[in-house]
Amino acid sequence: MTRQHRNEPEDGWLRRDGAAAVDDAGSVVLAWRMAAGRTQTDVASRLGTTQQHLSQIETGQRPVTLELRRRLVTELGIAAEDLGLSSGCARKLVSRDDASPQIAASRLRWREERHWLNQHRRELGALVARLYPVEYRLPHTTVIAPVEWLLSEPVELGSLALRLDEAPRTVGVDGSEPESAATRPLRTAGVRFERYTSAIKHLSPPTLFWNSPSYRLLDASLASRRLEFALAAYFDRLDVCEALGHEIAAVCMAEGLPSSPENLRVRLPFRELVGDPFDLHRRAVNPGFATLTIRLRRYPAEPSFLLHWRDPAKVATAGGVYSVIPTGEFEPSSVALWDRRNDFDLWRNIVREYSEELLGESEHDGTRSQPIDYEQWSLFQRLQLARANGSVSVFFLGLGLDALTLTAGMLTVMVIDDDVFTELFGSMVRFNEEGEIVTVADRTPIEGVPFTDAAVRRMLETEPMAESGSACLALAWRHRDALGL
Repeated sequence: MTRQHRNEPEDGWLRRDGAAAVDDAGSVVLAWRMAAGRTQTDVASRLGTTQQHLSQIETGQRPVTLELRRRLVTELGIAAEDLGLSSGCARKLVSRDDASPQIAASRLRWREERHWLNQHRRELGALVARLYPVEYRLPHTTVIAPVEWLLSEPVELGSLALRLDEAPRTVGVDGSEPESAATRPLRTAGVRFERYTSAIKHLSPPTLFWNSPSYRLLDASLASRRLEFALAAYFDRLDVCEALGHEIAAVCMAEGLPSSPENLRVRLPFRELVGDPFDLHRRAVNPGFATLTIRLRRYPAEPSFLLHWRDPAKVATAGGVYSVIPTGEFEPSSVALWDRRNDFDLWRNIVREYSEELLGESEHDGTRSQPIDYEQWSLFQRLQLARANGSVSVFFLGLGLDALTLTAGMLTVMVIDDDVFTELFGSMVRFNEEGEIVTVADRTPIEGVPFTDAAVRRMLETEPMAESGSACLALAWRHRDALGL
């Protein structure tokens, strides 16, 4: 097991506390049988065992052998990961349609490829980045960006002007094209899932997964500090971006990582269809944001930053990797029409994520009936006051794309004085709805990871990091003097 997947620290490095795995294969079999309306005798006959043996398996009295697990996949169509043959646990059982060997094989292969994708995002990202000219690559990361998307020095977040155009917008690529067929498994005999998100929802849904409204980037004129947006939906992005990642994962899983990405060009028809990754009108580019939180601790302690491990069972993207915290989607807090304008503000989105990811407050999931009154919200008020008196500074660093999935991210950093951090986030949670805040050696999560050359270099060069998080860290270290660090 590699260092990044261990729970125990090695040489005083990263530590997280994962829950012990539980073998619930028997419960999975019972749940599948009840959902399918089958008797124990019928299922036992298909598996080549006795009704008594099956009963003992379902009640946990007998272990499920590796050979039997494989038969459960091939004969019943139960997902391999639900039986412990790959990572994950039993959260979503397959439908009766999976009993078809053709459909079951298609879905099993898709699940295995998606699991492999989540396990190898860092290596795949580094490989795919080499498909793009070197001048577009951000050093020490898998992020690509044209020169005009990365600022020569950080700018105060409030200096950006954002404009929203609510008129309908079309796209040239939406993920339903024949070129993406290999990334979409069979839904019924001879018919594939219409979109990549349909397959995720049916076969491998994370805890947080709904088609929320989103803001779509139309133009990025950072020289004039102006960003223009339209309206879109979260799944618009996933249907293209996650399919792009899946496409290359499927090829590399079957044939191994090639020495040169040039060998892949003719094997990636969907990426070829997407074309220019920086064309904001070809596809829906719905940027998320990543905020590196740097705590100015009391001398002689060095500044530190917060690090988050993203649980692949809970999140739809960038699962199984580290990232900065908070990260989130740039989107309204609900489907209500009034929230389109009320929440169209990057700082307001960042504060919402602080409340959810650090303080464990309920996520703004579209169930409210009233807009958020930001000016009367205590956390927002206190952060605004801290920005006004200089104890909190928030900067915009630029925009970038993950080379693997072409997911866009707005890169920001918040520098916060130690006293203010303790006052606002002293009761921060260790676990949240997206994963776990990581510690170093014997530190507590609130102390964070040292913002030092050695720690930053190690995160960027040896640890699996989400693309936007690594970009924030790399740029913040590059601009540390301008950030007052």
